[in-house]
Amino acid sequence: MAAQSTSDYYKENPIAAAKRRKQQAKYNKTDKGKKLIANAQKLRAKLKIPKGSKMDAAHWPNSTTKGRAQHRSINRKSRLKSRTA
Repeated sequence: MAAQSTSDYYKENPIAAAKRRKQQAKYNKTDKGKKLIANAQKLRAKLKIPKGSKMDAAHWPNSTTKGRAQHRSINRKSRLKSRTA
């Protein structure tokens, strides 16, 4: 059986998706959440990635100031590889 992606799980479970969105909204208001968002915005500006682009600012490991532009689907898949390995 193939591993199910997170997005597939939340599409099939709207109650769980609503719970996650509520929790994520609360987390984004914390100091840590605001700091993560600010770092991501700074890196996107530094890399000159326009809003609405299909590119993400991929961070180098253990760095908040270095990164590279990377297609969002590849960048978001990379976290899955590190969790399963």
